[in-house]
Amino acid sequence: MSALPRPDDDPAAPTPLHDHAFESLRVIREAMERAGSFTAVPGVATMAVGATAIVAALLAHRAGTGPGWLLAWIGEGILAAAISVAAIARKARRLGLPLDSGPSRKFALAFAPGLVAGATMTWALASQGLGALLPGTWLLIYGTAVTAAGATSVRIVPLMGSSFMALGIAALACAPGYGDWFMAAGFGGLHLAFGAAIARRHGG
Repeated sequence: MSALPRPDDDPAAPTPLHDHAFESLRVIREAMERAGSFTAVPGVATMAVGATAIVAALLAHRAGTGPGWLLAWIGEGILAAAISVAAIARKARRLGLPLDSGPSRKFALAFAPGLVAGATMTWALASQGLGALLPGTWLLIYGTAVTAAGATSVRIVPLMGSSFMALGIAALACAPGYGDWFMAAGFGGLHLAFGAAIARRHGG
């Protein structure tokens, strides 16, 4: 004698109420995470920063180790900041994300300490004649800032930050003569690669 079928064996049986509740909570949680994330990270502009960094690496390498080398990279930093800020503002307007919103403020507050640390370390190392340590220091600090700010943004941003950190550690561990190549690989190559991924997955 066969056993009677249980209600949950019937494919036409209604879905239990608690399953509906769990699914609703999941949808609500994902919506809240998206609403609390800074999504105006610009992919195309990040690629543009990567391209200018490769040019800066060539100019800095040609300048040697004197003041021209430092000026080349400081100039690149100012240009990259201008490109990034303008692109973030433009993408934020397109997405309807005010720059004074909670996610925008959190992103900026997480990123800003790294900029202050980078500027301070640049002055300290350059004034002590330790400019050879700047490439690895810049890569490491920038990666730390991006990783911290990325905690408030899309998932690919902290991944980019940790990649910069790894490259910075490698640069500090290697001979000083390779600094410009590490800078080209990081501020150039990583920005190009991750910028393309951001543009493809997150709308420009």
